[in-house]
Amino acid sequence: MSERTPKTENAAAVLKVFAVLEALADERRASLADIAQKAMTSKTTAHRLLQTMADLGYVEQEPETEKYGLTLKLFALGARTLRGQEDLLRVADREMGKLSRATGESINLGVLDDHEQRVAYIHKYDSTYNLSMHSTLGKRNPLHSTSLGKALLAWRDAEEVSERIARMDLRKLAPRTITDPDQLRAQLEQIRAQGYAEEIEESEAGVRCMAAPILDHAGKSIAAISIAFPLVRFDEARRADYVRLLTEAGRAASASLGAG
Repeated sequence: MSERTPKTENAAAVLKVFAVLEALADERRASLADIAQKAMTSKTTAHRLLQTMADLGYVEQEPETEKYGLTLKLFALGARTLRGQEDLLRVADREMGKLSRATGESINLGVLDDHEQRVAYIHKYDSTYNLSMHSTLGKRNPLHSTSLGKALLAWRDAEEVSERIARMDLRKLAPRTITDPDQLRAQLEQIRAQGYAEEIEESEAGVRCMAAPILDHAGKSIAAISIAFPLVRFDEARRADYVRLLTEAGRAASASLGAG
């Protein structure tokens, strides 16, 4: 018991650090009380962690309001982790820009977060409309309920897909969320056959999304591009056009990255 106690305490301390960071990431500026509440810790603990982060240069405090915020040092650290994906971001950005100009809708780029079994949003173009779907860079959403997630899953081998589905929490998030693993597997097969994924009110009520994969040289998905529409603005007469634009974007990005 005594040998495990330090490890347990260290793990708890690390969890508190990240809880504070995530609380700060949710708000541009936040008070000590708000941070402590969101991180589910005491003000004393939150203050101690914030002071250490400030000393390291990751957090700053406004003298006037005494509110805390993240500094660019943390964003620079995150940017370093994306350096290996520079080629992906470069080629995806070109195709996403074309989609944005052609549709005016929200365009997103997502990759698999293996640790959380989710799709992580790493690049986006915001919609030109006032009524639009807004995504947050770095946000993670479930694989089973998003077009991005399903596009990523559909171009993985069957064994990997089965293992991932077995670890998923297929909870109902919106009116039409798929919660049955067999139904999800069947839909993934259909997605691969047609070349794109689609979801209508599976992740959020009133939202419709379509996504196409970006593949590597082996035909395995490394990312996916999506178009997100408010359901009320989706033009069914243009559906074929949306599919063409999206799949062309996915194929062009894939080809630029060496896919056959």
